[in-house]
Order: sequence, then C-alpha cells, then structure tokens
Amino acid sequence: MEEKEARRILETYADMILRISYSYLRRTTDAEDICQNVILKYLSSHQRFDSREHEKAWIIRTTINACKDVRKSAFFGKTIGLDAVPERAIPEEPVSVLTEELKKLPVNYRISIHLFYYEGYTIKEIAQILGKRETVVANYLSRGRRRLKEALSKDSRFSPKEGEAYE
Repeated sequence: MEEKEARRILETYADMILRISYSYLRRTTDAEDICQNVILKYLSSHQRFDSREHEKAWIIRTTINACKDVRKSAFFGKTIGLDAVPERAIPEEPVSVLTEELKKLPVNYRISIHLFYYEGYTIKEIAQILGKRETVVANYLSRGRRRLKEALSKDSRFSPKEGEAYE
C-alpha cells in the first residue's frame, strides 16, 4: 500500500475511530490502542471496498468489535487508568454537560446516538453496522434522547426560569 493511501486512511478515520473507541471504553489510552490496531489491521488486510461508505462501515464495525474484545478481556476489568493514580494536579479541560451525560448512557444508546448525530448515519445504516433490527436502533435512539432530556432538565442551567418560555 502506498504511503499516500496510508496517510489518507489515517487522516480520514483516526478521529472517528478514537471517538467510537472512547465512547465504548471511556479511557483515552485504550481508545488510542484500538485506533492503532484498527488502522494496522486495515493496512495489513489488503481489503477491497466497493465505495468509501463500505470502507467506513468496515472500519466502524472493526472498531466496535475491537472494543468489545477489550471489554471482554479479564485485563480490562482489573486495570486502573493513570487518572486514578494520585499525582500532580493537571488543569482540567472544560467539559460540556452534554458530553458528561452521554458518557453515563448505556453503551448501545451511546453508540447509536454517536453514529446518528456525529457520524451522520441513518437508522437503517446503524442497524446494519450493529447487526440489530431498525426498530431496536430506533428504540436505542429514542430512549437515549429521553434519558439525556431528563438528565439535562435536572440541570439548572437547562431548566426554564419561572415565567420563561422556550422559543
């Protein structure tokens, strides 16, 4: 494979792989490992794709499978992240409330919402990627949205003040 093609794959899909992996594993280091493994698997597979969408779907499916493998491993449950080790205080990045609430959702809701809103897939495409029925994916999206709405409405920053109306 040419270096040009390898750079294209890295520039096109690395961020998406990292976001999906982090959504599943909630650890930056594990997400980075998954990203590296998926890209290496792609480069060594010599896989032929019908289109860019087929290529993207293959990468998403491979990423999800790699995340599931990591979560199943005994090592995953017995490790602690470097964040848990007491050390010097590091200034925290501002985190959005929505991102924090998304992290609290079950993995099926979280990944469905991510693929729908961040990656722009339709319910039908998400169903194919996840190997689920369309109605199941639609339920994941609906329930995930409902949980997000409930969580955000409890936050005073998102609740309407008395006498205020949404426009």
